Amino acid sequence: MGSSGCAVFFGLLALAVTGLMTEALNPQPHPDPQELEQHQLHLLQEVLAYGRGRGCSYRVIIKTSCRSPRITRDIVALSFGDAYDNQVYAPRLDDVSSGTFERCSTDTFDIAGPCGYGICYLYLWRDGPDGWIPDWVQVYDPYYARYITFYYGSRLPRRIWYGFNDCPRFFDSDTNATAVSSFATAVLV
Repeated sequence: MGSSGCAVFFGLLALAVTGLMTEALNPQPHPDPQELEQHQLHLLQEVLAYGRGRGCSYRVIIKTSCRSPRITRDIVALSFGDAYDNQVYAPRLDDVSSGTFERCSTDTFDIAGPCGYGICYLYLWRDGPDGWIPDWVQVYDPYYARYITFYYGSRLPRRIWYGFNDCPRFFDSDTNATAVSSFATAVLV
């Protein structure tokens, strides 16, 4: 194989490895945060119109790191859910004018979404020039009636859903289904 053939081969290999790494960081597919606003409004209308039978309210507390920039202009979105495809999206949690996500601060959000059966994954999405750093995110899980905490402590990558997935994964076998936990660390509080 000539030098141009080797370059093409290694270029394709690099693309394949990058795709696998992105899939490992982002095992749950999520739409772009701009598309999520319409989805969030629809869920809020369901909760208001039909009560708790069709939707739930979640309290989310986010602690910004003291190593984060003093203020951030970054766009921040959130997604969490359970192992049964009950997903809650919260686009555009950021608001520079109200001081959201300032260094060393704690911000609280009430978010409407479908009722689930135990939150086991949480992802954050960031886009912007500042490099906002979350310390941790707590979500009140109405199913278990307690807060679940996800620890970050480092700058989020830009334009990638980044977080934790501790949902059980089920595989068929001859005898029965076996649950395998993923790489994530969610701490129950």
